[in-house]
Amino acid sequence: MLYHDKKLQYPVKVESPDPVYARMLQQAIGGIEGEIRVCMQYFFQAWGARGPTTKYRDMLLNTATEEMGHIEMLATAVALNLENAPTKLQEAGVADTVVGAVMGGENPRHVVEGMLHRHLLSTGMAALPANCEGVPFDMSHIYASGNLAADMYCNVAAETTGRVLAVRLSNATNDPGMKDMWSFLIARDVMHQQQWLAVIEEMGGNETTLPIPNSFPQTEERTEFSYAFFATGVDGSPPPEGRFTSGPSLDGKGTFSVFQNRPMGEEPVLGPARPDSGAQSEQMA
Repeated sequence: MLYHDKKLQYPVKVESPDPVYARMLQQAIGGIEGEIRVCMQYFFQAWGARGPTTKYRDMLLNTATEEMGHIEMLATAVALNLENAPTKLQEAGVADTVVGAVMGGENPRHVVEGMLHRHLLSTGMAALPANCEGVPFDMSHIYASGNLAADMYCNVAAETTGRVLAVRLSNATNDPGMKDMWSFLIARDVMHQQQWLAVIEEMGGNETTLPIPNSFPQTEERTEFSYAFFATGVDGSPPPEGRFTSGPSLDGKGTFSVFQNRPMGEEPVLGPARPDSGAQSEQMA
């Protein structure tokens, strides 16, 4: 069950509406780095969480619900940035500061007909559950594996790429209200990165959680390859040297080494085509 408050989680104000920036904000809503993604990812991870303790499920539900508030903030920001935007192509020639933002440096038909008309026709100058190109978010980037450690690493990736986008969007505006909104959302990305890493640490860190899943016995894998960096150069150049090529592995269960990649199998030889496969007669010989 979810509850809603009419007030926003954090103030959202726009002093100088900018339709082009509204389009950019759509990426933070429905892009692969956006808030819909993390919101749904955390919800589905929580709904499928299993284990003797419910604290991680509860934590995920709390954060997923918070992310819904972030979507609400960004949707409000899109709507406010579309204030007074032209709704007809012929209006694009009006000497107006808002229209000037639309026209500045971009193809007017592309911006006005593409972005503005999509917002007008589909939502009446409001946000869309789509990215900055108008592509609807399709849930294909939701990662909920049922493995808590794997999900936490996925969440770290989601929050780090989300913070990268947030910083870029903050840098792309001079509007004080938008700058203030991003100062809050970027701070929350910091907390969420720390939050997921804290869960990994609480579960025992690398030595306990890795390799994922840690429930599979490593005696059943080809352990000579478990910590070997495969060098694939064919010109005799040495592989890159780093933490990943020598020394103890991060889980403390092996030692990094370098393996010169080479064919270990045979050339595949397939049988003839089946008579009912629609192949040529010569393939069935």
